[in-house]
Amino acid sequence: MHESEIITSTSNTKIKETVKLQQKKYRNQTGLFLLEGYKPIKEAFESGIELHCVYTTEKYPEKFDFCKDKVVIVSQQVLEKISTTDSMPEAVAVAKQQKYNIESIKQAKRVALIENIKDAGNLGTLIRSACAFSYDAIILCGDTVDIYNPKVVRSTVGALFKLPVVSVSLNEAKQTFSKSVFIASVVNHKDIVNPETVDYTKPFVLMLGSEADGLSDEAIDVADVKTTIPMSSKTESLNLSTAGSILFYISAR
Repeated sequence: MHESEIITSTSNTKIKETVKLQQKKYRNQTGLFLLEGYKPIKEAFESGIELHCVYTTEKYPEKFDFCKDKVVIVSQQVLEKISTTDSMPEAVAVAKQQKYNIESIKQAKRVALIENIKDAGNLGTLIRSACAFSYDAIILCGDTVDIYNPKVVRSTVGALFKLPVVSVSLNEAKQTFSKSVFIASVVNHKDIVNPETVDYTKPFVLMLGSEADGLSDEAIDVADVKTTIPMSSKTESLNLSTAGSILFYISAR
């Protein structure tokens, strides 16, 4: 079932090609990405994600029997080279990216639009929270971190495989969801309403902006409703993924 030859060289052609997937450029070129650790690999497999191969050491091949002939045994040094984490995972898999377009989500009623987010951990947490609170889809706009960045994939804890994520322009999102209410999460803006007073029974697009600058003026201009989370005067702001998760929860009640 498993390869009899153990790959021990980090100069192995297959290993060098796999290491390249740590970079966005090569992920885009190949349509592949890295999955690290038993749980994400199992979640991906159970969600129907196509696994090309699963690299693991002699310690763990039986744990990945569900992958059958995809398992490749490597040395610890090779696994460390492939992995992007500080502590080495049990395995690293190469998987095929899921591709969605705006047409495939146009019937979505509950959509999160995320604009210009740079932090991989924040994006991963927002995807996880959107999934937890029954959102139908996520739209990424502007200069947002790649969803197949290894840290994003880890932070979603499998949620990435459970709802569609689409990258389009703000204008295209507005055209596609012209009948939905666009809700902007803003700070210190006029016409702000409490998020608990917003009507979430109608189709909506909840927009969240970057960590440093919030939503762009263009995004705020297309908003039908502007909202912010009421906070103590002792606190200037919430972490983006925390604020987003709270808004997702409020909209789900």
